[in-house]
Amino acid sequence: MQNLTKPIVAVLMDENTSSGGNQYAMGKGYFTAITQAGALPLGVPYETEILADIISKCDGLLCPGGRFAYADSCYRDDLTSNSPSSDRLAIETALIKGLLALDKPVLGICAGMQLLGCLHGAKMTPDLVATEPDAQIHDQDGRAHWISIVAGTKLHQILGVDKIETNTFHREALVEVSDEVQVSAYAPDGIIEAIELPKYRFAVGVQWHPEKMLSTNHSKRIFAAFVSACDQS
Repeated sequence: MQNLTKPIVAVLMDENTSSGGNQYAMGKGYFTAITQAGALPLGVPYETEILADIISKCDGLLCPGGRFAYADSCYRDDLTSNSPSSDRLAIETALIKGLLALDKPVLGICAGMQLLGCLHGAKMTPDLVATEPDAQIHDQDGRAHWISIVAGTKLHQILGVDKIETNTFHREALVEVSDEVQVSAYAPDGIIEAIELPKYRFAVGVQWHPEKMLSTNHSKRIFAAFVSACDQS
């Protein structure tokens, strides 16, 4: 792997939790996005024996969307998850911590963003419709909304604009952040749409699904910036 000229991006597989935990399920767009940005995507299963090699040999990590239960400590107050448990949680936690310890780039999408934040002190809600009375609908196929990008953030630097229109496919959401986490985008209803961890070279999370919007300039810019950072690892 060391002789390859393109950066290698570990793409954590998602799980079809409704199948009883015996099937992986993954949108093709994640792999297309990484390939088009100039890297080699490597699908990573939930096997603890390979984690050390993935952490040491891959140049970056993409954590995708998904539906699974986070630890109770990830949720605000006494809230708990409504989703099924998954082996993904332990694997993803180890990968994020391992790659960031080496300052290798991490891009979190939807669920991947939420765990990236929670591992650094953020808190979430399992159901923003139930707990956030002012929230708009965020979990609907074909729905889109505008988000505001916070000036001075890495995401603002990557996109070069103050607003973009995104899709929206999530019921959970981050509702509190720690001093380690910078919020870099908000929806019109105040829901957090993107975060970053300033102490790392590239640790960015977005709540929407840019891999489903590959024809847009803002999606291309996100994956290009991520792969460029991976190429410097």
